[in-house]
Amino acid sequence: MTDGAQLPEVTLTPAPDSGADAAAKIAIPDPAPLLALIDAFRSSKVMFVAVSLGLFDSLERELSSAKKLAAELQLQSEPLERLLDACVGLGLLRKQDGIYKNEPVASTYLRRSTPNTLAGYILYSDKVLFQLWAHLENSIRQGGPQWKQAFHQDGGIFDHFFRTDKDMQTFLQGMHGFGTLSSPLVVSAFDLSRFKTFVDLGGATGHLAIAACERYPGLNAVIFDLPRVIDAVQNQISLCSVASRIELKKGDFFGQEQLPEADLFGLGRILHDWPDEKVSGLLRGINQRLPSRGGILLAEKLLNEDKTGPIAAQLQSLNMLVCTEGKERTLGEFRALLESAGFTEVRGCATGAPLDAIFAVKP
Repeated sequence: MTDGAQLPEVTLTPAPDSGADAAAKIAIPDPAPLLALIDAFRSSKVMFVAVSLGLFDSLERELSSAKKLAAELQLQSEPLERLLDACVGLGLLRKQDGIYKNEPVASTYLRRSTPNTLAGYILYSDKVLFQLWAHLENSIRQGGPQWKQAFHQDGGIFDHFFRTDKDMQTFLQGMHGFGTLSSPLVVSAFDLSRFKTFVDLGGATGHLAIAACERYPGLNAVIFDLPRVIDAVQNQISLCSVASRIELKKGDFFGQEQLPEADLFGLGRILHDWPDEKVSGLLRGINQRLPSRGGILLAEKLLNEDKTGPIAAQLQSLNMLVCTEGKERTLGEFRALLESAGFTEVRGCATGAPLDAIFAVKP
């Protein structure tokens, strides 16, 4: 090209759409839901790693830059900045002039020392469930939990959760944080004021029993769980506001020892761990320990009767597939199990919390 030469002026116009092409373009669905799902596991992993590294605990103590926080936690500064910025994008942190600060939701739920912390459940999701879900396809093809495929170990579900004291504490605190979101609404779903003694089977940290005693001043509770679990949680329970009305008992509800007697039994996220035959046996055992007009209260996710939702229950049922022998159930399925064990007047309540409530009585 010679100096001073001018390019001819060119106007680019798109080729006109034919009527059929235009109609086809209009009919193409929005891919946004699929793109969000592609990113979903990345978003989860960002939160998992941030909790695992203790970022939210550190930022609650002192606002910090990425460089300073990296030095404190012995991390690489530039990669950490990317992680922190992603937490800003997810609404977990805020950033101003290079300084990071926890959003209220992170201060409340993502620090390990708060009363409402979900950190234990997040760590359990990261270190255990994330690995199991990697084998979902195998579970669909062959059925059954995927512990051996993920961790190269045999054994049942709680053999893995309780392998070490640290593993057990992480699992128990994870269930506690999750349970505190639901238990107050579960015990309020039905009028339980006539009952005097409440046995919380597999109650662990006692969030269901504590919520029941707080709601009903005339109620005393017994938390029944494995010896190792009771030893691990007894100090925590002794500090709660209703500790004087809570008794701790050691045992295995699938074992040979008799269950405690009471006029109300509660099971929070217990039955979804097990297949129908085990659930039926446990419910019959509970029925035998109840007086006439005694009650049973279940805290579980309820599937719609046609199982088309809600999505949280559907995903949790898949979680049970890769993790346990159990599944999530509909109210109709719970009714069939309860009635076959001798219960009647089965009612369900969608609480709006992560767990719903089911109640039945012994005639």
